[in-house]
Amino acid sequence: MASATKATSRMSDAAVQAKTGKTWNEWFKILDKAGGKKMNHKEIVAYLSVNYNVGPWWQQMVTVTYEQARGLREAFQKAKGYSANSSKTIAAPLAKLYKAWSDAKLRNRWLAEKGIVIRTATPEKSMRITWSDGKTSVSVYFLAKGEAKSQVALEHEKLPDAKAVAKMKAYWVDALGRLQEMLE
Repeated sequence: MASATKATSRMSDAAVQAKTGKTWNEWFKILDKAGGKKMNHKEIVAYLSVNYNVGPWWQQMVTVTYEQARGLREAFQKAKGYSANSSKTIAAPLAKLYKAWSDAKLRNRWLAEKGIVIRTATPEKSMRITWSDGKTSVSVYFLAKGEAKSQVALEHEKLPDAKAVAKMKAYWVDALGRLQEMLE
């Protein structure tokens, strides 16, 4: 596993204390004492749920940060593998941006990946794609930022490791750059 997450890469102690009543080190000591290093993710969340008055979002945040700090989870690692995120704001109406993804002919002009399958799509809102490898998937979200400006945000999920995350982050930066050039 990777080394512990640096304090600078996580939410500040002041922010976590304001929302949960405890600093990161206080949470880490509580979970260490409870045997957190030997618990799985669900067990840590359940422990926090039963023993501490923090909501579901904070249970997840405290658990993931603890796992990263103790070397139990790497950055970008999720329950079902690793995940790469990317987004781009483009000077184009939402309908035009969405069509550049949903229309195969247009999509092939900026995303030359063969064999992807759009599993589900909600027009101008989201889409779920099975990637060409048949193993990973991409969740894509669309948001209007005005009449002539919109944003696309995506998460490439179920990647095998941190090396694949770095590769796909670079891939998506390039691909979204090509999309922006085509639409603007």
